[in-house]
Amino acid sequence: MKILHILDHSLPLHSGYTFRSQNIFRSQKNRGWEPVVLTSPKHEQSWQGPYKDKEVINGFTYYRTGPVEKKGFLPVVPEVMMVRTLKKVLQRVIEIEQPDFIHAHSPFINAMSALDVGRQLGIPVAYEIRAFWEDAAVDHGSYKEGSWKYRLVRFMETRVCKRAGHVFVLCNGLKKDLVQRGIDPSRITPVFNGIDPFDFKPVPPDGDFRDKYGLNDKRILGFIGSFYRYEGLDLLIKSFAELSRNNPDLVLLLVGGGEMEAELRQLVASLDETFAGHHGPPGTERLSSRVLFPGRIPHEQVPGVYSLMDILVYPRYRMRLTDLVTPLKPLEAMAMGKALVASDVGGHRELIRDRETGILFKAGDENDLTRALEVLLNDEDKRQSIQDHASEWVRNNHAWEKTTSVYDKVYSDLSVRE
Repeated sequence: MKILHILDHSLPLHSGYTFRSQNIFRSQKNRGWEPVVLTSPKHEQSWQGPYKDKEVINGFTYYRTGPVEKKGFLPVVPEVMMVRTLKKVLQRVIEIEQPDFIHAHSPFINAMSALDVGRQLGIPVAYEIRAFWEDAAVDHGSYKEGSWKYRLVRFMETRVCKRAGHVFVLCNGLKKDLVQRGIDPSRITPVFNGIDPFDFKPVPPDGDFRDKYGLNDKRILGFIGSFYRYEGLDLLIKSFAELSRNNPDLVLLLVGGGEMEAELRQLVASLDETFAGHHGPPGTERLSSRVLFPGRIPHEQVPGVYSLMDILVYPRYRMRLTDLVTPLKPLEAMAMGKALVASDVGGHRELIRDRETGILFKAGDENDLTRALEVLLNDEDKRQSIQDHASEWVRNNHAWEKTTSVYDKVYSDLSVRE
């Protein structure tokens, strides 16, 4: 079976979206299927490298739609242009590849193009929602919740879900929301985030990284990911500043980058004088020497850096996006055999059993975050118990081969129906 996937963006760009896509393709290939990919014009908006209309990455063929020229400043005109352009390229790719199935992924623009072309050519179409993009746009400051554009995007998302042959969603939070909008629950199937047990497993710490950043004999709190505002990394820095008073060997390692990086660095600088410590040799007393920003690192280096960390922290703030959507990074931490602390937003509660596979704290509460971190820093037995339970749970329930197995029945049912 050949499946044509339509994505917003893909590798070589790095994001949770691209890594999830790649793991889906690998799992489908392992089942004997043939995934091919087409990216929307939005890929070129982010990709700064040379343009190729077709390329092979990690053994998978990627077709590119190419950039769309923005004409004028009228609302929704760019989106209309993207749909039209994507439809034209999609028809050409279908003629070349002759897919058995079209699988469009968020946002709804991809589904609109796929549904029109699929209906015209008699090819079944499913739509997969990673997150509601109107909620992500609120966090990014593109528009406000309840604004006309927010309501328009929400309306279009609901409309394509009603038209699609089937709807895949990232987690139960998204399914529940769609059911409340009137989508038949029998037409919605969660495809949970997963981990590759061969990519994420306990490995020796990255010695070069450890030496470069002076991490010998340090206890390390860590975060690896994108620095979005909703991740709550400012809350983590404030909590760490308080913990650092009585823990001179403690270091905070923030690996990644994004829209909040400059603001986070500024926060550390502003806390330097207020929370100056009085422990250790000269050079270690300032907070800025203990909150490290290594930047983004190659994907293959991530497991070794995880292994350096004692506790992973995910302090997401509460909003619709974080309450409805489950993140990938806590699953990676569990697979690496690491203890974690996370806020009690809905997306985390769907993944983490409090005090069993991690510790949850009240979202937005700096004092409660500090308390949760102190539990794991001061109780070695508790930390080890959480690590063991989390590792076993994630490998039994969230390996990609298991989470993506649900595609089989839906593809078969839709193909027979067509």
